[in-house]
Parts: sequence; C-alpha cells; structure tokens
Amino acid sequence: MARETEIKRIIALSDAFGPSGMEDDVSALVKEELNRIGIVSEEDCMRNVRAVLNPDAGGKKLRVMLDAHLDEVGVITQAVKPNGTMTFLPLGGWAPVNFPSSVFNLRNRNQESVKAVIASKPPHFMSDDEKNKAPSVSDMVLDCGSKSHKDTLEQYHLGIGCFGVPNVKADYLESQHLFFGKAFDCRIGVAAEIETLSRLKGEELPCTVLASFPAQEEMGERGAMANTHALKPDVAICFEGCPADDTFQEPWLIQAALYQGPMLRDFDVSMITCPRFERFALKLAEEKKIPVQESVRQGGGTDGGKIHLEGIPTIVIGIPVRYIHSSSCWCTLDDYEHAVQLAVELLKTLDADIAASF
Repeated sequence: MARETEIKRIIALSDAFGPSGMEDDVSALVKEELNRIGIVSEEDCMRNVRAVLNPDAGGKKLRVMLDAHLDEVGVITQAVKPNGTMTFLPLGGWAPVNFPSSVFNLRNRNQESVKAVIASKPPHFMSDDEKNKAPSVSDMVLDCGSKSHKDTLEQYHLGIGCFGVPNVKADYLESQHLFFGKAFDCRIGVAAEIETLSRLKGEELPCTVLASFPAQEEMGERGAMANTHALKPDVAICFEGCPADDTFQEPWLIQAALYQGPMLRDFDVSMITCPRFERFALKLAEEKKIPVQESVRQGGGTDGGKIHLEGIPTIVIGIPVRYIHSSSCWCTLDDYEHAVQLAVELLKTLDADIAASF
C-alpha cells in the first residue's frame, strides 16, 4: 500500500501544471501531501513552499534543509499574430530542436487548458536552405487551431503571457519499475523529498529538518534564495531530476544511468560541491549498501548553486531522468527509492559536530 501511494504521488506530481512562474497547482499539491502526513507548511507570493518537520524549541540542533524545486520547463506566449498563431519564449533551458511538432497545454485567461501545437512547416513548402537550417524559436509559433487574432483572443481566451507545458500524461510500467511522463526535473525530486519527510515523521533526529520546495529554479534558482533566507539552514541537501547519460555516452563516461542509484554531483557550472560533505555522503551510502553514482558535469546547475553561495555546505542527490528539458522523460522507482534511503540515513546521522567537519 505504501508503494502504491508513492507511485500515485509521483504520477500526480508529473501531471501537475507548473511551469516556472505558474507553480500554483504544484505548490497546492505539495501542501496537501504535507498536510496528509501531519506537517504544517506555508507558501509565499512566489509559490515557494516551506515547512519544518521537527521544530527545535531550544534552537541548538543542526538545521538541515531539504530542497526540491516545483517548476518545470515550459513556454510563455509573447504575442498573437494576425493569423491567430502565437509567438512564444521558452521557460528554462530548451533545445530548439525539441520544439517542432510538440503539443503543449496552454493555461488561458479563464484558467482553462487549451491544446496548441508548435507549428512545423511541412517539407513540401521548405527551401533546401530551410531543410538544412537549425530551428530557431524566433521562427516558431504555437497554433491552437484559431482562424484569426480575434478568434485566439475571444474564442480561445489566449493572449500575451499565457503559460504552457508539454501535453503529456504520466504512466508507470510495474514490470520495469519505470515511469514515463513530463516534468521529472524536478517532480521526482519533489516526491523523494515528501517521502523522506514522511518516513522521518515522529523520529528522534539529531538535527532539525527544514523542507524547501522553491519556485522558478529553471529561470535562475530564484525561489531557492527566498526559502534559504526564510529557513536559515546550516547545511543543505538538494534533490534533483538530473540528466541521465546512459543512452548517448561512451560506457566509460556514463555517470548517471537508470537503475544504478542516485547521482552525487561533484561539480557543475554552478557549484563545486563541498568535498567533505560529499565524501561523508558517499561513505555513508557505502556503509548502508545504498547504490550511488558520482559525476562531474561540464554543464547544468541546481538550486545548490545559489544555496552554497550563502556559506552553506550543500550536496545534490540527483535521480537520473532520461531526456530532461524535453516533453517526455523516463525515470525509475528504484533510483527514487535509493535517493530517499540515502536522505533518510543522512538525516538520522547529521549533527552539529559532523557538520563542523565540513
């Protein structure tokens, strides 16, 4: 029953509408899940959610913040053209090649969902130069089936500033312990953080556990700063849906494969991970026989990139996700479970003396 609840939660989080800047539905779902396990939470005007699992009246315990961002990559409409199609801008780090022919759900002015396809000119009408040219977002439009500018505004209730996410429904393949869906960057991390809190509810811990579910990570880790300043942690653990590399890297360079456990990231363009904290986590995983992977990345970034700038020792527990920052992704229940296990063991162990060694 417990696993069934977790699977349903992961699917619900994946399906939720929550591009950067419009995380309302996801924050509401997270608050509902926290309330169900008996944790009081608060939400600010950015839709950042935060909570404290076990408040320390004396204020002497180490304060450990868990973090997993609410938002997903998406789009925002920029203008409506005379023919009724809409120009748009990406929310988050999209590769333009992933856009053409993709279907998006746009949230209109009446808060209704409207399907729109990113128009792809048929090859019949393309010149040779166009066929060989790399796609540019500035040349793309969203088409909701409208006949005109007026039709888009008055019939579809779409206009400037409407948000959109990929039109994809999540699914779970029990035989493979495999999830398919959108937004696993970072909804699989959100699910892992909620489950970690659930398993620790009522436990005597050597630290105070702070829960951070920030908005707008995909637009520059903005919400993480608000939550960090509000919660004032001593150390931080960031969950992430990290890019799996097992379908396109040479075998010797694969560092985030599905079914091989969560990835602990030593380096990316936003952060050199606190080496002592990283070694502590890797050693604990080895002692507890929790499979993990280690990585050094030439790109990417996480909330940890901003949190650690406040002088807070920070590590990242990444759950491998194939094809993040696109419409459709894969991730596994196994890697999620091992991420939760590692976080639980860390929170049962971390205290002020250990953190002082970081």
